[in-house]
Amino acid sequence: MSIRFDAIKNLKNPIPSKAPSTPKITAIFGENVFNTQTARKHLSDEAFKSLQASIKAGQKLDRSVANQIANGIRAWAESKGVTHFTHWFQPLTGTTAEKHDSFFTIKSDGTPIEQFDGDALIQQEPDASSFPSGGLRATFEARGYTAWDPSSPAFIMQIGQQGGTLCIPTIYVSYTGESLDYKAPLLKAVEALNKAAVEVCNYFDKNISRVTPTLGWEQEYFVIDEGLFNARPDLILCGRTVYGHSSAKNQQLEDHYFGSIPERVYAYMKDFEEESYKLGIPLRTRHNEVAPAQFECAPIYEEVNLAVDHNTLLMDVMARVASHHNLRVLLHEKPFAGINGSGKHNNWSMATDTGVNLLAPGKTPKTNLMFLTFFVNTIKAVHDYADILRAAIASAPNDHRLGANEAPPAIISVFIGQDLTKVLEDIKERVGDKFDEQDESMLKIDIHKSIPELLLDNTDRNRTSPFAFTGNKFEFRAVGSSANCANPMTVLNVIVAETLKQFKNDVDALIEKGEKKEIAIMHTIREYIVKSEKVLFEGDGYSEEWEKEAEKRGLPNVKTTPLALDAMVTEKAFNLFESNNVYSNIELEARHEIELEKYIKKVQIESRIMGELATSHILPAAIRYQNTLISNIRGLRDLELPETAYINQKQILDKISELINKTSDLVEKMITARKVCNAIDNTRTKAIAYQSQVKDSFFDPIRYNVDKLELLIDDKEWYLPKYREMLFLR
Repeated sequence: MSIRFDAIKNLKNPIPSKAPSTPKITAIFGENVFNTQTARKHLSDEAFKSLQASIKAGQKLDRSVANQIANGIRAWAESKGVTHFTHWFQPLTGTTAEKHDSFFTIKSDGTPIEQFDGDALIQQEPDASSFPSGGLRATFEARGYTAWDPSSPAFIMQIGQQGGTLCIPTIYVSYTGESLDYKAPLLKAVEALNKAAVEVCNYFDKNISRVTPTLGWEQEYFVIDEGLFNARPDLILCGRTVYGHSSAKNQQLEDHYFGSIPERVYAYMKDFEEESYKLGIPLRTRHNEVAPAQFECAPIYEEVNLAVDHNTLLMDVMARVASHHNLRVLLHEKPFAGINGSGKHNNWSMATDTGVNLLAPGKTPKTNLMFLTFFVNTIKAVHDYADILRAAIASAPNDHRLGANEAPPAIISVFIGQDLTKVLEDIKERVGDKFDEQDESMLKIDIHKSIPELLLDNTDRNRTSPFAFTGNKFEFRAVGSSANCANPMTVLNVIVAETLKQFKNDVDALIEKGEKKEIAIMHTIREYIVKSEKVLFEGDGYSEEWEKEAEKRGLPNVKTTPLALDAMVTEKAFNLFESNNVYSNIELEARHEIELEKYIKKVQIESRIMGELATSHILPAAIRYQNTLISNIRGLRDLELPETAYINQKQILDKISELINKTSDLVEKMITARKVCNAIDNTRTKAIAYQSQVKDSFFDPIRYNVDKLELLIDDKEWYLPKYREMLFLR
């Protein structure tokens, strides 16, 4: 019997899912995190105050104080049975990395002790040779450094009954100082935005001394049975099915969305939520998504750096807990063709240290003017840097999703809703070319009557928009489900920071010419509205009409990753990132190289598994059934029955034979094309060749023939689990 049928048989009696009674969330929330409350218990006043100053004000820790903090963290970890620690970081592989060291050491006199000092807390030296560097380092140059990020608290990773590990969130840099991870650039981008935003905020409130970007992500994912997963080599190696005919029933009845959560999945959700709460991840929402076997969870908003760490950590927790339930989590953007894929909507805003959400419409003219300032600056940032924003979400997996029926198109546009569209139109059209004293009086009393009445959800939601305003935040919908949020958040924070810097320069120039502050601000807002209005779009982003309209407007529509990534290495990108101290030119070039290499490798692996499955699974099954039909037809013919007795079997045989030949021929041609691509030295040229000459030329044609074979061949001969089984059997 095949693995497929063994998996289906075992589904009848799956291992019982352990879903313990969860205590109150508040009772367990953050219990495995060295948070402020825990630090207060385990640190001296001096060490605690120093740590808080480092977290809140970015002050460097003194090494002597670092020793005290390290001892406090070790004492806390040991009280929970922890014996090892690791610097937890996010290299450019797309996953997290960790090397475990024990607290155990031996003193010079041979005495064994447990020790964790400040040096081990602050900095470590993992081998850097095997992580992507984009040519920044030769393979034999192995030195790299991880450095503690105090703004993201240490935590203990412990799933089930296994011993826990103390994890210290860190940045990761090369021996020569270049960033080799996602966290370091994000922290720099956060600081760039803080500096630029505070200067603009001070037009309205001198008490504002810090602005922090916030993030609330929505994580979509699929859950399938582990046995069925293990019977699909393409899922194991690629995270998606390269073959598979659509089930007769998929999502067309729209009965899965917000439906009752299946019991086995519900038990799994409770378990991974409980582990997440212990790690301080503030999950709030869970529900069925649109596609069968697809689900979503979402947290309460957090400061962007912590939110990114929590999402990265959550993906790890979800996978670990799923194995305890004999389930597998699929985070690929498009694991199943023909049904909705998965995204990770990034809901982004900015908050001041005075408690103001800068993207929330206010109740007074002053706060409304501040809202309009940051609202319009964000729109202009997206307009001016749409190509770089597109590059930030470019990947081989996301190429399968963008522009499909559930995801925004590759054209970056902004949706703001009819009410705010009317507000911007009023500002642009009503005042003409010049504000006068009457306008100044109006500004001081009530900028625009419609703004104070805006409610949290006064705008509709546009599922086709990649970047939509949703009441008090912008939702970047184009981010893929398997992506690290740090990359799009780094870009978004930097482009807004750069736009705010220019805004302040423009406003100050008008003030120097004698304009009053409010009038200068409104002049500049109006100018920015006019310059960026072509990026605003309220309609159907899936329509052909929008593609034509976007082309007329001059908006980029780059549909493939290799070309989208070009935006990372333009003069515009170099100037943007270097002037904001986020990336040097060499770091950008290295990341461009890394992303191209990742694209090549992913397409290469998918091509290989397509060939392997066709050769070792699909064609043998087709040939076995072909022989069965031949024997049947020959037997009927030997009985001297009329041709009408086996005409249908002969038609099926002819069709199967045709599909076998086409599949075999296409696979051979794909292998040849891959060899040609592999001989190309230039990484960008190779990536484009893999995209056009391998992926675009062969993936769909081969799949078409294989999926037709799936419909024709006897079910017992087909060893790969089918869509109806993976999506509906639990």
